Amino acid sequence: MSESHWDFWIDRGGTFTDVIGRDAEGRLHARKMLSENPSAYRDAAVAGIRALMGLDASEPIPAGAIGEVRMGTTVATNALLERKGEPTALITTRGFRDALEIGYRRGPIFSPSTSSNRNCSTVSSPRSTSAFWPMAKSRRN
Repeated sequence: MSESHWDFWIDRGGTFTDVIGRDAEGRLHARKMLSENPSAYRDAAVAGIRALMGLDASEPIPAGAIGEVRMGTTVATNALLERKGEPTALITTRGFRDALEIGYRRGPIFSPSTSSNRNCSTVSSPRSTSAFWPMAKSRRN
């Protein structure tokens, strides 16, 4: 590999945060961290990155040492599946009702299983964003 940096993929869960790193030689490394451990670190993802790179908590991460960090979380997904948390609603522009569910979906988009937007309302959008955001008009000039 010609790159001289690390890439990281992180899954932050309610109990554990999994950090996978690929070093400059292309080798994969894994670390499982407690998602919450305030006596040891402020942030599990950053602590996992530091651990995989062999850095102390007090050492700065060298500029340019990281190529990319991709992070996902199951915390919100689990809350939805378990029906925990506050009731929420999504208000979106008419015609974009399914955009949130479709996202990066791979597979059949227009199936009955994708139509679960019970708490989604749509509104007509103005012809110009300047109706809602006056700064948008000034930025065009």
